[in-house]
Amino acid sequence: MIQKTYFKTKDYCKVKFSITVEHAEIIEILGLNGDWDIGVVMTQKKDGSVSSDVSLPKNSRHEFKYRVNSTEWVNDPAADGEVPNIFGGTNSLLVL
Repeated sequence: MIQKTYFKTKDYCKVKFSITVEHAEIIEILGLNGDWDIGVVMTQKKDGSVSSDVSLPKNSRHEFKYRVNSTEWVNDPAADGEVPNIFGGTNSLLVL
């Protein structure tokens, strides 16, 4: 799930990312603001889902992927779309 909250007086949008992946010990979001090296570590909830809130600039586009257990790359089915990446796969697309 991706939930966007826009503020009239702010130049950013608060985005809540939430996903459930079985047997995941750590899930990170990579690619936001073009940063594929340092991910946003998501917080685990009691129901097994993980989530994270990130503030991103309004009127921007972001490619991203979830990295599960530092090895598996997963797209978000709730993203605004997918775009091809240089590895022959796709990245999730977020449009604000």
